[in-house]
Amino acid sequence: MSKSKNHTNHNQTRKAHRNGITKPKSNRTRSMKGVDPKFRRNAKYALVGSRKARLEAKAEA
Repeated sequence: MSKSKNHTNHNQTRKAHRNGITKPKSNRTRSMKGVDPKFRRNAKYALVGSRKARLEAKAEA
């Protein structure tokens, strides 16, 4: 018996282009999913503080 085919790339580029090859969507902020819960809780409060600081700096300028 002959060997079976190990790999083929036939039709894969056509299938990809039918759906349209797109760049991955870049998110404004990184997801905290899967991050240590203690770190996530702290990061949440830090984010609020830095947001306040940015708004105050904007108000002064």
